[in-house]
Amino acid sequence: MVSTAQAPPGGDGRSRVSTARRVSSVAVALAVLLLAVFASLMFGSRTTSFDEVLHVLSGTAGPDVTAVVESRWPRTALGVLTGLCLAVAGTLMQGVTRNPLADPGLLGINAGASASIVTATAFLGASGIADTMWWALPGALLAGLLVHAIGSVGSGGGPVRLVLAGAVLSAVLMAYIQAITLSRPQVFDSYRYWVVGALGGRDFDVLWSVMPFAAAGLLLAALAGPALNTLALGDSTAASLGANPALVRAGGLLSATLLSAAATAAVGPIAFVGLAVPHVVRAVVGVDFRARIVLSALAGPALLLLADVVGRVVMRPQELMVGVVTAFLGAPALLVAVRRTRGDAG
Repeated sequence: MVSTAQAPPGGDGRSRVSTARRVSSVAVALAVLLLAVFASLMFGSRTTSFDEVLHVLSGTAGPDVTAVVESRWPRTALGVLTGLCLAVAGTLMQGVTRNPLADPGLLGINAGASASIVTATAFLGASGIADTMWWALPGALLAGLLVHAIGSVGSGGGPVRLVLAGAVLSAVLMAYIQAITLSRPQVFDSYRYWVVGALGGRDFDVLWSVMPFAAAGLLLAALAGPALNTLALGDSTAASLGANPALVRAGGLLSATLLSAAATAAVGPIAFVGLAVPHVVRAVVGVDFRARIVLSALAGPALLLLADVVGRVVMRPQELMVGVVTAFLGAPALLVAVRRTRGDAG
């Protein structure tokens, strides 16, 4: 693990980002998000024009076009919520662990949700998106809380132990998942669709089911942002400034857990959004977590919706699941992140 201690805004040349630049960055991200929403409503097995979408929104479109556009609303809304949750959770994870390559997967969220779904499918007869979502949510939450409990116990608790606890739990759960899916082909058939990650095939019921967890996570993220700026200086310095490092870390981890669990339960594991978006945002607006959380909340949904649009267009009339597209887009982003981190460390 590469650990980088961050300075508060204004601490060095790289972190001095003007307010005007931050405001303009938020404005650009908001504009891109709006374009991504319109693109999500326009493209699919049948393409609708920008004017047709506007007519649907104003209530003046024909029934055929209205039916097509309205059928895309659930996946668009779910893409906005999921992208927001993953990007903000990744920002919090990078702040809590002081590691620019951290992402929500470090908490074992994906492994916990997957193990819960496999268990429910194999032994409790769960099937379909509605059933798997309800089983994924407690599994993801339990895994995140367990990693936090293991990583914070004793006097040696800290970012390193947290990462190690997440890695160990993920390895154990993945071994369990492989054992069940290899011995029960019917479980594997159900599990393989969910594990890729997709926005399609879900309705607003899924969105409303995970909304309370996402809202609670976002509220905690808003409260944790200013405190993460002091935590970035190190536990001793943060404590001398009046912060409680253990409490700040617990709040950030709980927020990341709630956000990641909501996103993973709703659409399955989506790779790289929680890693790539916070890393790019940090390069744009500096190290102030208040600005990073706001910009991540806009950039994450834009990236996920655009990836979903690409998946719908490249294999039309069939579509490529968004989890596959984000993996292709995220691999180059990960290489760039590694190179930047090595350069900073040197």
